[in-house]
Amino acid sequence: MSQPDLVVVGAGVAGLYAALEGRRLGLQVTLICAGELPGGSTRWAQGGVAAPLAGWDEDAHAADTLAAGRGLCDAAAVETFVGEAHSHIQRLHDLGVPFAPDRVREGGHSRSRIWHAYGDATGRAVSETLAARVREAGVTVLEHTQVDQLLLDGGRVVGVGVGETRLLTHAVLLATGGYGRLYPVGTAPAGTTGQGLVLAALAGAVLRDLEFVQFHPTAVLHDGAALLVSEAVRGAGGVLRNGLGERFMPALDPQAELAPRDVVARAIAAQRRATGQVTLDISHLGAAEVRRRFPNITARLAQVGLEFSAGPVEVQPAAHYSVGGVRTDLWGRSSVPGLLVAGEAASVGLHGANRLASNSLSEGLVFGARAAQAAAELAPARASGKPEATPALSLPAGVSWAAVQPVFAAAAGLERCGPELQAALDIWPEVYLHTSDKATTPDAANVLLAAAVLQAALARQETRGTHARSDFEQAAPQACHADLRLCPAPPGGPAVWEQRTVPVSSTDLDLQPQPNSFFALNK
Repeated sequence: MSQPDLVVVGAGVAGLYAALEGRRLGLQVTLICAGELPGGSTRWAQGGVAAPLAGWDEDAHAADTLAAGRGLCDAAAVETFVGEAHSHIQRLHDLGVPFAPDRVREGGHSRSRIWHAYGDATGRAVSETLAARVREAGVTVLEHTQVDQLLLDGGRVVGVGVGETRLLTHAVLLATGGYGRLYPVGTAPAGTTGQGLVLAALAGAVLRDLEFVQFHPTAVLHDGAALLVSEAVRGAGGVLRNGLGERFMPALDPQAELAPRDVVARAIAAQRRATGQVTLDISHLGAAEVRRRFPNITARLAQVGLEFSAGPVEVQPAAHYSVGGVRTDLWGRSSVPGLLVAGEAASVGLHGANRLASNSLSEGLVFGARAAQAAAELAPARASGKPEATPALSLPAGVSWAAVQPVFAAAAGLERCGPELQAALDIWPEVYLHTSDKATTPDAANVLLAAAVLQAALARQETRGTHARSDFEQAAPQACHADLRLCPAPPGGPAVWEQRTVPVSSTDLDLQPQPNSFFALNK
């Protein structure tokens, strides 16, 4: 196989669109997918793709995004996003995504600016279309392939390791999705546990704000699985009622059921504790209209014996979207040269402390395209010697992720408190670094990343966006990011996370932090 200019790892919207953009720019692109194409979480997305209706709507869309982000959005990222999203969605339309002519409204949006397709299966429409165009464009696609390691030469990422095979390249783009399935019940596909973030951290990349995990307010739980009921249902007039039959959202927020997701999710959790249950009812639209507008949701709920169009269904919050990720600039560049990150795996500053509904697919478009542009501008990597593989991870004998996952989920759930977070960390197993002759186990990667989430959640002593602390119920006066990185350790030693606090006003700091700017997080 010839050496590609760009290796894209991940086949959701960010990875597919970046690969397509890379080919448009003349790059030789290899796309690696753990499953079959199309992959990733994108095809699961129900609601749609958000973008300003036109130039006159950019300020309003930016204001809605900033409001949802609770003071942690990067202003430059928001400005870039609203300025470029519409053109990329128009390109999707030109590529063949069958968007409906009408726009819909979702939680936190002041206008109906959500593009949708296939009724309530927009992600599937986007994924299938992009996957077909990627194949037509001549991208080399490696399906059922798992990247085990990143390869470094002189501190620069120069390739990936796939089993015994090493693939060298000028740039690697991680578009590997989030870590929502660190939680036992979530709406993301199984296996979405942040493996790409761990690869980046092992290469020396800075991660950011891992404590911010968005819980979707309305999921139907059945046999341990979370069946998502799209935000668009509330946008179409769906009503939430508690166990007493009372509609409770209008008294809590002026936007009622269309308040930002963090507000609605915590309100539902509180009402479930107080009254036993919360239901969502869209039956006033009539059975035929419900089936027309929400065919995917109707069919999935029918499979578990629920008639969505006939009356209320019981709902509750479930882990949904990872706001935190690998810290990048506006071009997808991480703190490690040659390593780019886009989509849910990245933290570019758009979402702040809470993602605005349907901004994620369009984020993948905007910053996936920008990452491809950054790759095209990189000077070719010139290996000075044999590249070194990133370290591998292992757990002590007898320790498994399954044993500690319930502890993590209970402590780092929708609502947290210091004593529970500390108790989880007190019993948390250590993860050990090894030279690359050993393979990293998925269990070890999960335990390592979950430790970072727990530690970051303990360190953030405030309630902001998706991070709610019962012992610190107010937001801190100064909005700050939390940067994390792995402390260098000799082979065989424990992997330890270090953290630094970065005020929002200082987010233009160089991505390359000074060694003494971090402090160790102790158990």
